[in-house]
Amino acid sequence: MPRGNRSDIQNSRFENQNFCSAFALYEVLLGLAIFSVGVLALGRAVENCLNASTLNAEEEAVRQILSNRMAEIQAARGAPDRAKEFKINSGYGAVKLIQKSVPAELIEPNNIQLNGINLVLLTAQWERGGTSQSKQIKFYVYRPG
Repeated sequence: MPRGNRSDIQNSRFENQNFCSAFALYEVLLGLAIFSVGVLALGRAVENCLNASTLNAEEEAVRQILSNRMAEIQAARGAPDRAKEFKINSGYGAVKLIQKSVPAELIEPNNIQLNGINLVLLTAQWERGGTSQSKQIKFYVYRPG
Protein backbone atom coordinates (compact mmCIF):
# COMPACT_ATOMS: atom_id res chain seq x y z
CA MET A 1 0.00 0.00 0.00
CA PRO A 2 1.51 3.34 -0.92
CA ARG A 3 2.24 5.69 1.91
CA GLY A 4 0.05 8.48 0.56
CA ASN A 5 -3.07 6.36 0.87
CA ARG A 6 -2.35 5.46 4.49
CA SER A 7 -2.10 9.11 5.53
CA ASP A 8 -5.29 9.89 3.61
CA ILE A 9 -7.08 7.11 5.46
CA GLN A 10 -5.79 8.36 8.83
CA ASN A 11 -6.79 11.92 7.93
CA SER A 12 -10.28 10.81 6.96
CA ARG A 13 -10.59 8.89 10.26
CA PHE A 14 -9.47 11.99 12.16
CA GLU A 15 -11.94 14.17 10.24
CA ASN A 16 -14.68 11.59 10.87
CA GLN A 17 -13.91 11.60 14.60
CA ASN A 18 -13.91 15.43 14.68
CA PHE A 19 -17.21 15.48 12.80
CA CYS A 20 -18.81 13.09 15.33
CA SER A 21 -17.47 15.14 18.24
CA ALA A 22 -18.79 18.33 16.68
CA PHE A 23 -22.16 16.67 16.09
CA ALA A 24 -22.30 15.64 19.77
CA LEU A 25 -21.52 19.23 20.76
CA TYR A 26 -24.41 20.50 18.62
CA GLU A 27 -26.72 17.95 20.25
CA VAL A 28 -25.69 19.19 23.70
CA LEU A 29 -26.18 22.83 22.70
CA LEU A 30 -29.61 22.06 21.23
CA GLY A 31 -30.61 20.21 24.40
CA LEU A 32 -29.38 23.09 26.53
CA ALA A 33 -31.37 25.59 24.44
CA ILE A 34 -34.56 23.52 24.79
CA PHE A 35 -33.98 23.19 28.54
CA SER A 36 -33.44 26.98 28.85
CA VAL A 37 -36.69 27.71 27.02
CA GLY A 38 -38.49 25.26 29.32
CA VAL A 39 -37.05 26.89 32.45
CA LEU A 40 -38.07 30.35 31.22
CA ALA A 41 -41.61 29.14 30.45
CA LEU A 42 -41.85 27.51 33.88
CA GLY A 43 -40.68 30.74 35.54
CA ARG A 44 -43.31 32.69 33.66
CA ALA A 45 -46.02 30.22 34.71
CA VAL A 46 -44.97 30.47 38.37
CA GLU A 47 -45.04 34.28 38.14
CA ASN A 48 -48.58 34.16 36.71
CA CYS A 49 -49.70 31.83 39.51
CA LEU A 50 -48.28 34.18 42.15
CA ASN A 51 -50.03 37.17 40.54
CA ALA A 52 -53.32 35.27 40.43
CA SER A 53 -52.97 34.28 44.09
CA THR A 54 -52.31 37.88 45.10
CA LEU A 55 -55.32 39.14 43.13
CA ASN A 56 -57.52 36.43 44.62
CA ALA A 57 -56.39 37.28 48.17
CA GLU A 58 -57.06 40.99 47.53
CA GLU A 59 -60.57 40.26 46.20
CA GLU A 60 -61.25 38.00 49.18
CA ALA A 61 -60.20 40.77 51.59
CA VAL A 62 -62.62 43.20 49.90
CA ARG A 63 -65.45 40.63 49.97
CA GLN A 64 -64.78 40.10 53.68
CA ILE A 65 -64.93 43.86 54.34
CA LEU A 66 -68.29 44.09 52.55
CA SER A 67 -69.61 41.01 54.34
CA ASN A 68 -68.57 42.32 57.76
CA ARG A 69 -70.21 45.70 57.19
CA MET A 70 -73.40 44.03 55.94
CA ALA A 71 -73.52 41.89 59.10
CA GLU A 72 -73.00 45.00 61.28
CA ILE A 73 -75.87 46.81 59.56
CA GLN A 74 -78.20 43.83 59.85
CA ALA A 75 -77.38 43.31 63.52
CA ALA A 76 -77.68 46.99 64.52
CA ARG A 77 -80.85 48.43 66.02
CA GLY A 78 -82.66 51.19 64.21
CA ALA A 79 -82.58 52.22 60.59
CA PRO A 80 -79.22 52.18 58.81
CA ASP A 81 -77.43 55.50 58.26
CA ARG A 82 -78.45 57.31 55.06
CA ALA A 83 -74.86 57.90 53.96
CA LYS A 84 -71.56 56.95 55.56
CA GLU A 85 -67.95 56.49 54.43
CA PHE A 86 -65.13 54.45 55.93
CA LYS A 87 -61.47 54.05 55.05
CA ILE A 88 -60.25 50.57 55.89
CA ASN A 89 -56.72 49.18 55.58
CA SER A 90 -57.06 45.74 54.02
CA GLY A 91 -53.40 44.73 54.08
CA TYR A 92 -53.37 45.25 50.30
CA GLY A 93 -53.92 48.99 50.50
CA ALA A 94 -56.68 51.35 51.59
CA VAL A 95 -60.26 50.42 50.76
CA LYS A 96 -62.92 53.14 50.74
CA LEU A 97 -66.26 51.74 51.89
CA ILE A 98 -69.31 53.83 50.96
CA GLN A 99 -72.69 53.08 52.52
CA LYS A 100 -75.94 54.51 51.21
CA SER A 101 -79.43 53.69 52.42
CA VAL A 102 -82.81 54.71 51.01
CA PRO A 103 -86.36 53.61 51.79
CA ALA A 104 -87.22 50.73 49.47
CA GLU A 105 -90.78 51.95 48.79
CA LEU A 106 -91.96 48.45 47.92
CA ILE A 107 -95.62 47.97 47.04
CA GLU A 108 -97.53 44.72 47.36
CA PRO A 109 -99.75 43.50 44.50
CA ASN A 110 -102.87 44.91 46.24
CA ASN A 111 -101.28 48.44 46.29
CA ILE A 112 -100.27 48.38 49.97
CA GLN A 113 -96.94 50.07 50.63
CA LEU A 114 -94.47 48.14 52.80
CA ASN A 115 -92.95 50.45 55.40
CA GLY A 116 -89.75 49.98 57.36
CA ILE A 117 -87.77 48.34 54.56
CA ASN A 118 -84.56 50.08 53.48
CA LEU A 119 -82.39 49.32 50.47
CA VAL A 120 -78.74 49.46 51.51
CA LEU A 121 -75.99 49.87 48.93
CA LEU A 122 -72.40 49.10 50.00
CA THR A 123 -69.59 50.00 47.61
CA ALA A 124 -65.91 49.18 48.14
CA GLN A 125 -63.39 51.17 46.09
CA TRP A 126 -59.64 50.54 45.94
CA GLU A 127 -56.62 50.88 43.67
CA ARG A 128 -54.86 47.97 41.99
CA GLY A 129 -51.82 48.78 39.91
CA GLY A 130 -52.93 52.37 39.38
CA THR A 131 -56.38 51.30 38.19
CA SER A 132 -59.52 52.04 40.18
CA GLN A 133 -61.48 48.93 41.22
CA SER A 134 -64.88 48.60 42.89
CA LYS A 135 -67.25 45.96 44.18
CA GLN A 136 -70.84 46.58 45.22
CA ILE A 137 -73.60 44.74 47.07
CA LYS A 138 -77.26 45.65 47.62
CA PHE A 139 -79.51 44.23 50.29
CA TYR A 140 -82.71 45.02 52.17
CA VAL A 141 -83.01 45.72 55.88
CA TYR A 142 -86.33 45.62 57.70
CA ARG A 143 -86.82 47.74 60.79
CA PRO A 144 -90.39 47.73 62.11
CA GLY A 145 -91.88 50.88 63.48
